Amino acid sequence: MNSNLNKRFWEIDSLRGLAIVMMVVFHFIFDLNYFGIYSFNMYSGFLWWFARVTASIFIFVVGVSLSLSYARTTISSNRPTEKELFLKYLKRGLKIFFYGLLITAATYIFIGDGFIVFGILHFIGIAIILEYVFIKRKYTNLFLGLIFIAAGIFLMNFRFDFYGLLWVGFIPNNFYTVDYFPLLPWLGIVSFGIFLGNTLYENYVRQFKLPDLSSNLVVKVSSFLGKHSLLIYLIHQPIIIVLLFLLGFIDLSYFFQFG
Repeated sequence: MNSNLNKRFWEIDSLRGLAIVMMVVFHFIFDLNYFGIYSFNMYSGFLWWFARVTASIFIFVVGVSLSLSYARTTISSNRPTEKELFLKYLKRGLKIFFYGLLITAATYIFIGDGFIVFGILHFIGIAIILEYVFIKRKYTNLFLGLIFIAAGIFLMNFRFDFYGLLWVGFIPNNFYTVDYFPLLPWLGIVSFGIFLGNTLYENYVRQFKLPDLSSNLVVKVSSFLGKHSLLIYLIHQPIIIVLLFLLGFIDLSYFFQFG
């Protein structure tokens, strides 16, 4: 099979779209609980697992997409140098990390306690930069994925008296935030995504047979959402909050009591 560098793989876009829909649903439920509109158990049971499955799908697709992007770039007719490649992913990572900083600033201003210090956008930005070193590898990523996840699970059992490494996975005592995605264990999910991307889409060619469902309406919608997942992530919470305000469930003055 020959690679077509202009095509997108509908199954990847659709899976990312599914993850973004699951995320919006979870955040809507989270907001209902956070603002005291309706009580949910967010810290165990179904919703706890739902949140982690959602994040795992989204972060896994980040890894797959990295492998696809690298393959498409390196086999193109105007193949960039290693320096140009590194700068490409450095700029992409820093851009997403910057959006994470905007989320940090917004949550610090509007919710105060529990503001996001190192959330999913911070994580993805740093992960893109760090994973560049291993982006060409198959089994190295499989091995690293296992190591990163095991290390993260191990660190979850401890609390520390310092804050400087919370982004790695060293959780400080009495640390509370509404969104936290440290490198360990989540970098392991990215590594698994790169491994499977390099295996199942080697040289930007699907290495397995799959019925073409790209014209299916559900797939079209989910793929569209997947292609615009970053924009949806950035705007969905303000939209949810405005909707809850219009329905009379919250008072927007709540967000200005922390100044």
